[in-house]
Amino acid sequence: MILLRRRTMLRGAALAGLAGVATATWRGRAMAAADETIKLGAPFNLTGNMASLDQPALNGAKLAAQEINATGGVLGRKIELVVYDTKSDPTVAASVGSQLLNQDKVLAAFGFTDSDYALAIGTLFQKAAVPFLTPGATSPKLPEQIGDEMFLVCFGDNVQAAAGAEFTLNTLKAKSVYLLRDSSTEYTTLLAKYFEEALVHGGGKVVKRDDYKSGDRSFSAQITKLKALSPKPQALFVSAGPDDIGLVVKQLRQAGVTLPIVGGDGYDTPLLLSVGGKGAHDVYYSTHAYMAEDSTPDIKKFYAAYKAAFNTPPENAFAALGYDTVELIVDAIKRAGVAEPAKLRDALATTQGYHGITGAISYRPGVRVPDKTVTIIGAGNNRLHLAAQVTPSWVAQP
Repeated sequence: MILLRRRTMLRGAALAGLAGVATATWRGRAMAAADETIKLGAPFNLTGNMASLDQPALNGAKLAAQEINATGGVLGRKIELVVYDTKSDPTVAASVGSQLLNQDKVLAAFGFTDSDYALAIGTLFQKAAVPFLTPGATSPKLPEQIGDEMFLVCFGDNVQAAAGAEFTLNTLKAKSVYLLRDSSTEYTTLLAKYFEEALVHGGGKVVKRDDYKSGDRSFSAQITKLKALSPKPQALFVSAGPDDIGLVVKQLRQAGVTLPIVGGDGYDTPLLLSVGGKGAHDVYYSTHAYMAEDSTPDIKKFYAAYKAAFNTPPENAFAALGYDTVELIVDAIKRAGVAEPAKLRDALATTQGYHGITGAISYRPGVRVPDKTVTIIGAGNNRLHLAAQVTPSWVAQP
């Protein structure tokens, strides 16, 4: 219209020519936009003490992106994962968050299997009004600590701790428990707190509490106090991360402690068996799915695809959580109908009954942690087995 006002004396042929140029320019821009990828940030701890959980989660996400792109992508555009190694360092995670937002200009981001790292990066995304999802950081406090841009794809620690407590009371028939926790991370301290609350609510009690710090190489002091207890507890709850649990279990068994050991999804790492060795027997932990060839049809299909893509079976349930996270984001983009952060956030918040490998995902109004069933895995004879599926009857408040 501006051209017409300024060039009222142009002949019709000239106007037609200008219209043709404008149309060609518009088409060129539309084609360029269609050729652009939809960028999703993928910060993960690919080195350091969280790598045994984060690397499988990233692999699962890559598999989902490959499958989505092979069928045409979403909204006519391919998915591009912008991957960074945050090196199990919250300071690096915060720096990567700035890079993803300011230089990479991602539509959304997802990452981490530990709450400390999600907390370090999530506040940046909240301030920028860009959605951030975590496949496996299980603190139910995260959405309220960070804000309405933060979504969990996994259940909260209060849910898995409640399931572990019910399994301890009802299946192991253990009412008195010794509790050992890693006092250096939010994940392990919250998990221990929620477990004790659920255990006491169910009629059990913690007879002794003790602490260690992640990276400790000897647990002899704690084991000495445990063995001196009278009467003896009927089970142990060890709230530990993936880098510690194999060594804790090994030293407990070497010291002659044969009681059942219960824990959370930090145990869901190959390190439990590879480091724990023969000591990893009568050990039970809560996690997000039973990853095996004889599991559910969805997991069997994922198991085969993951093995074909990475020449190894899925190492743990975090691989499936990574896959579910990318699929959930793409589902929300489709429902939003446009690749815009605000529209994506709104679509994510209204997710109902999304069918994922790790279970159905729905968000209740104002709650960005899904309600999901908890899988209990048992370890023994150098292998894992499905011990139970638990939907806890009582869950502590976050």
